[in-house]
Amino acid sequence: MKAMEINAEQQRQELLELARTRMPFGKYKDRLLVDLPEPYLVWFKQKGFPKGKLGRMLELMLEIKINGLEYIIRKINKHF
Repeated sequence: MKAMEINAEQQRQELLELARTRMPFGKYKDRLLVDLPEPYLVWFKQKGFPKGKLGRMLELMLEIKINGLEYIIRKINKHF
């Protein structure tokens, strides 16, 4: 595979994981990240996202919501 194809597959896998990941703790425990309220994600941004992969995923989900792209994540969930 070419590097570009590998990168596209990696991005696809990351989007699938983002679509399927549930909040592991707190008030919204067990909710899909896409179902977290935007104000909750903004609160994390102000206080500091958790370290590691979850923090990166929450930050990305906030950007997706701010830009009105959460329909993409919901569409992924419908197909898988």
